Amino acid sequence: MELLLEPMAALQILCGVWFLPHCLGKMRNIGPASATFAKAGFHPARLFVIATIIVELIAGAGLVLNIYPRLAAALAVWVLLGASYAVVKINGWNWRWQKQGPEFMVFWAAVCVLSTLD
Repeated sequence: MELLLEPMAALQILCGVWFLPHCLGKMRNIGPASATFAKAGFHPARLFVIATIIVELIAGAGLVLNIYPRLAAALAVWVLLGASYAVVKINGWNWRWQKQGPEFMVFWAAVCVLSTLD
């Protein structure tokens, strides 16, 4: 069986596509998103939300379209580690997602990097 896409290329695309619902959620709920950012200590919160949306869109597009994929992965890691920090700051050190821990974002960041390695 011949694959249409190499598995790592497919994984890279998925890593980028996953940013779309994050961006849409923030755009549709900028007030609650700003409150969350403020609670995590990011001020001015609204500016951080907008900057995060922009960086997520750039990272996601770069990963999906394979445009400077390593730079896109670096941007993705930067945003995802920031989100991990925020989750820990708000919820305390709970690793598991069931307790609103950061492991999903850490895993996603690692996969973004691994998917761009040759």
